[in-house]
Amino acid sequence: MTFDTIITRGTVVTASDTFSCDVGVKDGRIVALADKLSGAEETIDASGLLVMPGGIDSHVHLEQPGAPGIIMADTFETGTRSAAVGGNTFVMPFCLQEKGQTLRESIEAYRRKAEGNCFVDVAFHLIVTDPTPQVLGQELPALIAEGFTSIKIFMTYDDLKLADREILEVLSVAQQHRALVMVHAEGYDAIRFLSDRLERQGSTAPHFHGTSRPIAVEREATHRAISLAEIVDTPVMIVHVSNRQAMEEIRRAQMRGLAVFGETCPQYLVLTEQDMDRTGMEGAKYVCSPPPRDLDSQKACWEGLQQGVFEVFSSDHCPFRYDDPAGKMAPRGKTNFRYVPNGIPGIATRMPILFSEGVVKGRIDLNRFVALTSTNHAKRYGLYPRKGTIAVGSDADIVLWDAKREVTITHSMLKDGCDYTPYEGMAVTGWPVRTILRGRTIDPDAAARDGELVSR
Repeated sequence: MTFDTIITRGTVVTASDTFSCDVGVKDGRIVALADKLSGAEETIDASGLLVMPGGIDSHVHLEQPGAPGIIMADTFETGTRSAAVGGNTFVMPFCLQEKGQTLRESIEAYRRKAEGNCFVDVAFHLIVTDPTPQVLGQELPALIAEGFTSIKIFMTYDDLKLADREILEVLSVAQQHRALVMVHAEGYDAIRFLSDRLERQGSTAPHFHGTSRPIAVEREATHRAISLAEIVDTPVMIVHVSNRQAMEEIRRAQMRGLAVFGETCPQYLVLTEQDMDRTGMEGAKYVCSPPPRDLDSQKACWEGLQQGVFEVFSSDHCPFRYDDPAGKMAPRGKTNFRYVPNGIPGIATRMPILFSEGVVKGRIDLNRFVALTSTNHAKRYGLYPRKGTIAVGSDADIVLWDAKREVTITHSMLKDGCDYTPYEGMAVTGWPVRTILRGRTIDPDAAARDGELVSR
């Protein structure tokens, strides 16, 4: 057999196995795994490197509309470029249905933004904010049948929240048509109550964002989301879990046999509430929801990753520029935490942080790392085995990883559209040295041309 590419002398790591072999690639697919392969147009020497499935980040926000005057920092081009820098070959952004908009209109708008502008492959989740009878009875079932099998709903934010009855209606459609509902679990009324009280007290600096969203707010909403899913008897994914109490709600549901899945993110492993309490507006760089918590919450999130309560590890990349009136320095945000654009960048740093803090420090092994960053995402969202593994027949989406490379994270190396990283100056061990999409090495300095919109 003649190959397009052979990756030789590397250590292949999947979610279940670690072994030495050559990887043969032809027409964008892996076609051979063997001790020794020859006969290729290109041979890549991976001596001393790990050969792993490209990362899959199943929770990212790109070019998403927000409050008036606020602009998200990353386009599909800059966001997917940064994803590739961080070893990812597949990302899953959200199509946000704005109030009064049909789901199909939102999908077409996002397709136009993404088409021809991606460095990595892309598939969309839906965000349902306006579950009208037409959406519930016609649009959503039709789109699920077309392959849009993951739906996100919000329990907070003025323009996004669904009432419990609306949540039940969406869950019911998902149950009937075999889709997965992702839930942002924070209690809207409690947050409004606490935010109003803080505002009356004059407590409006960025760090009060965390005070307005205490652990109990997330725990209560997590319990309620699980209860509503249990009533309808349909699976749910509780996303970006930040603390022990919410994690334990998920674990209890799993122990009762419910199909409840969990996700956590890098910010809940290495940031704390103290990061929002920096001088002036510096704390705004760390404002996200749920907010970073305390050291016990970090420990709990590691336990969730180790014990399988969390099956996926995502970035929740939601970037806004810091030194920008259309970003974190929005005029209203400078006067009150509740108007600081909510979210932080992290699409490129997700895998290096988990590798350094997890694998290098002995918290998880290599196979668990691959499962959490790639394979489990592919399985949960209908992409496996085309994506998320190194096997004959799978897409040749591969990251070559230097497990010993020591890097100090700086924003300049991440190639995104933002102007900062919350992980500036963080030292990590382990870094991607080559990202390969369907057999082609991604060049982040070239024009975006490699990515595809992938139908599940």
